Amino acid sequence: MKNLIVVVGSLIVAFGFNFFLVPYGILSSGISGIAILIGLITPFDIGFMNLLLNLPLLILGYFKLGKVITVNTLICVVSLSVFLYLLPAVPVTDNILLSAIFGGIIGGIGVGLILKYSGTSGGLDIIAIILSRISNVSVGLLLTAMNGVIVLISGAAFDWNIALYTMLSIYITGKAIDSIHTNHIKLTMQIVTTKGELIRKELLESIYRGITITDGYGGYTLEKKQILMMVVTRYETMQIKKIVRSHDAKAFINIFETVEVDGEFARN
Repeated sequence: MKNLIVVVGSLIVAFGFNFFLVPYGILSSGISGIAILIGLITPFDIGFMNLLLNLPLLILGYFKLGKVITVNTLICVVSLSVFLYLLPAVPVTDNILLSAIFGGIIGGIGVGLILKYSGTSGGLDIIAIILSRISNVSVGLLLTAMNGVIVLISGAAFDWNIALYTMLSIYITGKAIDSIHTNHIKLTMQIVTTKGELIRKELLESIYRGITITDGYGGYTLEKKQILMMVVTRYETMQIKKIVRSHDAKAFINIFETVEVDGEFARN
């Protein structure tokens, strides 16, 4: 299922490139942007260059991100290269501003889906994920920052109007990625239950997170309860709620966004 979503995400990215960005010489973010640039100024195919430039970063991803993400990334890079080759570079609109905006949105949606389901679109995504795990800065923000060099290349190779449209498109892509790929958002879960020990055991077996437990009692019933506190990612909340409800249907769960985590927290 994940592999299929990665392929669909790749198709969405290729659609955004070939129907909105490439016809106007607007570059995308990362290695794909460099591949577009090379394809525009040389006879080399954009899809082929995207595959070639991503190979060394795929090797880096294998050692730093693990086998699952690397395999999904390889699927993405190959399928994206094929889709870029197959889809014609035909503009949907004759308005370059609309092309920059919607190309950025569509590309960001595609990349966001790929990242959400344990893949990357290759290139700078791999570096951004590694840095995000170290720094806790969002992937979209890191990609936007790193892609400043793409804007400079665009300005030098074409003109600064195109460079500014490229900057706009890359910024929108980063925002679209962060709206879908929310793994950098940390949540604090407080679970008030009478089945604390049973829930604790299953959580520790299923979720790679620390748990802090305190004793309490109901203000109305005076019934003894346990309060479990965890800091988790957004993707883990559904699994945790399912575990809690399997042991205590009446448990009270309070979830709120965590502004900052200072201390030991597994980011993978």
